[in-house]
Amino acid sequence: MKRTPKTQGAAYKRLTRRALVLGGMQFAFVGGLAARMRYMQVDQADQYRLLAEENRINIRLIPPTRGRIYDRNGQIIGQNAPSYRIVIVREDAGDVDKVIAKLSQLIPLNEDEIERAKAEMKRTAPFLPVTLADQVTWEDISKVAINTPALPGVTPEVGLTRQYPRYEDFAHVVGYVGPVSDYDLSKMEDPEPVLMIPRFQIGKVGLEAKKEDLLRGKAGAKRVEVNATGRVMRELDRREGQPGADLQLTIDADLQEYAQARLAGESAAVVVIDCETGDLRAISSTPSFDPNLFVRGISVADYQALTQDNHRPLANKTVQGTYPPGSTFKMITALAALEAGVVGPGNTVYCPGYLKVGSRRFHCWKRGGHGMVDLETSLKRSCDVYYYDVALRVGIDKISDMARKFGLGIKHDLPMSAVAAGLAPNQEWKQTTHGQDWLVGDTANASIGQGFMLASPMQLAVMTARIATGRSVTPRLIRSVDGVEQPSGAGEPLDVNPANLDQVRKAMYKVSNDRRGTAYRSRIIADEFRMAGKTGTSQVRNITKAERAAGVIRNEDLPWERRDHALYVSFAPYDNPKYAVAVVVEHGGGGSKAAAPVARDVMLQALYNGTPPLEAYPVADRDRIKEQQKRLEGDRRPKARPDEKDRA
Repeated sequence: MKRTPKTQGAAYKRLTRRALVLGGMQFAFVGGLAARMRYMQVDQADQYRLLAEENRINIRLIPPTRGRIYDRNGQIIGQNAPSYRIVIVREDAGDVDKVIAKLSQLIPLNEDEIERAKAEMKRTAPFLPVTLADQVTWEDISKVAINTPALPGVTPEVGLTRQYPRYEDFAHVVGYVGPVSDYDLSKMEDPEPVLMIPRFQIGKVGLEAKKEDLLRGKAGAKRVEVNATGRVMRELDRREGQPGADLQLTIDADLQEYAQARLAGESAAVVVIDCETGDLRAISSTPSFDPNLFVRGISVADYQALTQDNHRPLANKTVQGTYPPGSTFKMITALAALEAGVVGPGNTVYCPGYLKVGSRRFHCWKRGGHGMVDLETSLKRSCDVYYYDVALRVGIDKISDMARKFGLGIKHDLPMSAVAAGLAPNQEWKQTTHGQDWLVGDTANASIGQGFMLASPMQLAVMTARIATGRSVTPRLIRSVDGVEQPSGAGEPLDVNPANLDQVRKAMYKVSNDRRGTAYRSRIIADEFRMAGKTGTSQVRNITKAERAAGVIRNEDLPWERRDHALYVSFAPYDNPKYAVAVVVEHGGGGSKAAAPVARDVMLQALYNGTPPLEAYPVADRDRIKEQQKRLEGDRRPKARPDEKDRA
């Protein structure tokens, strides 16, 4: 078919448009290629020239700033402080031994550190800095800075290190940090690259270790130009890291400091818990230690002094130590019996001084017995026979279940090291653990907190808070993370008859406020702060028949390590519980003598939020308390540490 001139003109126009489109696309492609070539050959010429000259770009990590730790009122507990050190570059120094000799005339140098530095210099490139002296004073830094012309290769540097300004007060709670070790790395499946930075610090024990991921933060990075031998030529750019989270604890630093001072000289523990929220207001374990020693690298002599002390300063007795709870457990036995309906508040048991079970006698602490006792009297005067009797009727399994309901025999979820679960044994436990049947004698022992029964001071404080409130109060250590409030530990109502709880609370009130109560001498007489409590004494040795016949040896006449543990638990105010306190004094003897006075003093300090008035104490105690308050106030004043006085 022959095209007309008109048809041929239209086809020509379409062909021209296509040619223009294709030509434009080709031009854009060529233009883009030219622009890319110009970018690579002109704009990036320096970088590719570096690569051509066997130089390269390295990514190097920037250590993050560790998160700070505060008490509930904003007082600093763990912080980052400037750390001054002296470094040396081998190739710049020339004769290293000669330079070190000159440096030693200016500042004191540790021989072990010098040998370590020399060994490190042999392993590393000659242009890399090696630390000669760490944690030096500002005065030493100044001396080195002034004399740098005479010290080739020597440079003063500043970094950050962890510091604990409250020293011993929070050592067992917060713990400490230290340089990453091969052992630390061996426990990790895929260690983060930041952990490979020389002398990078991580949490070793306590809160520092348990919340390491939060406190550490995220590392930054910088791009540096290095030559073929690895020397840094210049820094190209950097990306700052993310600092670690700041943690605010529930603990009151002033109350913690008071508790530590009040327990000074004892191997003991005290826990104060807020009954309304579960907040731990004080967690004190004595003796303690200075965590700053571990950050800097503790000496062999200092470490041996800690490990060889029979009062065990490195152990956190508040959560790690487990003890037979003694008579402080009697409230649990009473509640189990009341809930099971085998005993009522008015039912009595006769105590002649012992209860015969089979061929064995289980003795009461009072040799002549207490006569007829009911629930209130049994707690007030701490009669053992009453609890032997009711426990045999209720059985160990129900007692064990009640113990767990009140926080005993379970491991509380706390960010602290070596938190113990304690033990609330039952028939199945003994069969599984020891392959033996449970005996009625085991039940008698357990009913007064002896035998297999074990509890930590933390668990005893939780038990007391739950008795005081009737709720499943849960201990809380961290109040907020970067300002974000953490869940409360107030808890839900317990599945326990409120009337039975009330009977036990009334009996605990009599323990502290009735003239015949075992803790009457350590009562609080301020009406608005009346305290309810229970004394306890747990044996650490067996008393033979011969010794019982001749008269049981007094604790004061025994070696320290064979004396009974002293315990006391309490809550106040009685009619509106605010705080619960648990005290354990290792080998302290009787709970009424060694533990109850400590609990009363710490409780008043918490209730008054500071030094209480003498009018809160019994008249007979006021002169002694006045002198004690003066002494403790002096002990608590900040003291300059020999190793800190020259720091900037």
